Amino acid sequence: MVAFFTRENGRYTASQMAVSAWSDAQLAGTAVCGLLAHELENHSPGTDFRPARFTVDLFSPVRNEPLELRSSIVRDGRRIRVADASVVQDGQVRARATVHFLALADEPPGEVWQPARELPVPETPLDGPFGNPPLFKSGDLDWTHDFASGVNALRKAAWNNVPAVVEGLPVTPFERAAFVADTANLVCNWGTGGVGYINTDVALTLSRLPEGREVGLFAQDHMSADGIATATATMYDRSGPLGTVTITALSNAMRQVDMAEFAASRSLPVER
Repeated sequence: MVAFFTRENGRYTASQMAVSAWSDAQLAGTAVCGLLAHELENHSPGTDFRPARFTVDLFSPVRNEPLELRSSIVRDGRRIRVADASVVQDGQVRARATVHFLALADEPPGEVWQPARELPVPETPLDGPFGNPPLFKSGDLDWTHDFASGVNALRKAAWNNVPAVVEGLPVTPFERAAFVADTANLVCNWGTGGVGYINTDVALTLSRLPEGREVGLFAQDHMSADGIATATATMYDRSGPLGTVTITALSNAMRQVDMAEFAASRSLPVER
């Protein structure tokens, strides 16, 4: 099975798929988010609860070396359970996450305003059983697997089918959502010069979990000043919106990522 991590003797080792575009010596935030979600899901109270808020602090690079996960329940109530998890290497916490599991209930009566949304969805399903390369969309251009397609200043969307996070275990809907959440950096911070910001945190809120294998992100906002960017994207699937992602990012202009070069180094689709 294709997977981002293997597990042996309580430690996780990354596959090449989990390596960062910024450096071969560190892991991608997407993989780190997916692995933290994997650990936190072990603390779910059951099917009557849903992971509704997932926040990740990416304050130190996670090295491309074996790592450990530590987690605990912070609060266990009748309607809310909160759990924390950390990525640990050489005794040092390198990233941490928190999840809020909320109890399911009947919707309250009445109507509430909602914005009109037009969320782009590719016609052809991206539903291979072991994942597929993502699709990208810029403005009114067609969907494409081309990792060089986003070198422009147009509004962007991405469409993902995430393979297994941990070898031997099927990817869960929550792991899919957590992994895709970190790609808000591509959707919101990819411009004419490539990707020049690196996420320092990711905040995912979910009203429901994704259905099926496909998960999309659509840019909603981007602001930046003095090397600090904040951005928001809508997460959705073929049934409609399911949550939002907000990221904070720092300028990494000295190591600007050219997605075409990155894709070529990983034998990913690039059109020239």
